[in-house]
Amino acid sequence: MGSTKSSKSMESRRRPSRSPSLLQALDEGYELDLIYITERIISVSFPSSVEEQSYAANLREVASMLRSKHGHNYLFFNLSEKRYDISQLNPKVLDFGWPDHHAPALDKICSICKAMDTWLSADSHNVVVIHNKGNRGRTGVVVAAYMHYSNISASADQALDRFAMKRFYEDKVLPVGQPSQKRYVAYFSGLLSGQIKINNKPLFLHHVIMHGIPDFESKGGCRPFLKIYQAMQPVYTSGIYNVQGDSQTSICITIEPGLLLKGDILLKCYHKRYHSPCRDVIFRVQFHTCAIHDLGIVFGKDELDETFKDDRFPEYGKVEFIFSFGPEKIHGMDHLENGPTVSVDYNTQDPLIRWDSYENFNQHCEDTTDGEEQTAESLWFSLNF
Repeated sequence: MGSTKSSKSMESRRRPSRSPSLLQALDEGYELDLIYITERIISVSFPSSVEEQSYAANLREVASMLRSKHGHNYLFFNLSEKRYDISQLNPKVLDFGWPDHHAPALDKICSICKAMDTWLSADSHNVVVIHNKGNRGRTGVVVAAYMHYSNISASADQALDRFAMKRFYEDKVLPVGQPSQKRYVAYFSGLLSGQIKINNKPLFLHHVIMHGIPDFESKGGCRPFLKIYQAMQPVYTSGIYNVQGDSQTSICITIEPGLLLKGDILLKCYHKRYHSPCRDVIFRVQFHTCAIHDLGIVFGKDELDETFKDDRFPEYGKVEFIFSFGPEKIHGMDHLENGPTVSVDYNTQDPLIRWDSYENFNQHCEDTTDGEEQTAESLWFSLNF
């Protein structure tokens, strides 16, 4: 087993074990957490709230420690935004960043695991440093995915401690992870083991049905609109629905003709506040079409990102997606039409509606430089992107 070290301003000390509830309370209460998950896999985590000056100073000390202990045998895997200062301090950096609290693209998980295996197999002294600034969920996705990968595909001469990886994931990450992150780890594990067969058929989304109306307005109800992203690029924005009535009501957002979706899909449903120029996330969910084999999918509250812990969304609430294999309208769906209590505003020119959250993901850090993302070679199986 690898040793475990935690650090605030690089004070080396061992922390006592913590319950998940206490872990959540302390999640943003540290400046730096450096942990040897195994002897050859190191996690370096910073909270998103850390001040820039403190972050830079701690990062320099981390680099100094790594050089003194591992020489030039460490490779940085950056899961956050690209930063010029990271590559300045650590020439060996692979940028695999994706937005915080989200799941990465499925092919990115494949590339990360392959790159980790290639580096660790090249020299028995090589170590991997997983860097993350923000929620620990991103680190957890990589650790859990590599745990599955090394169990099936890693080189025979590697003696990585999968028990230590599992313990780190369950103790440090599960309490702060998102359902879509867990779903993508399950996708990856299922594809590796052969339990998930790849679906190559095109899918057309026709209906998104929200069963159970959350209370986002003081008098109840909400004003939802839907944004759909494919490979983190916006491909659809709905009108704004004004929903009144009790929480037992259902609302259906219909897309005609059906919207062709393939690959990594993200759906975000927002509430547009009535008396202020603001929006709130009602639900967010990510899935990959290669793992979808039914033309109807239902996600319960505990499977929706952020929503699983939001009291405004009813406990029995769920979101249903109805697909077909073609863009033509599906017959026999008249019962899904909304009742007279639902009105729709199709004026989507409002900047609040048009604003897309991910278009500047790698451009908002002052230290960031432009450039193409580094990726490792593809895994041995194709995901048909």
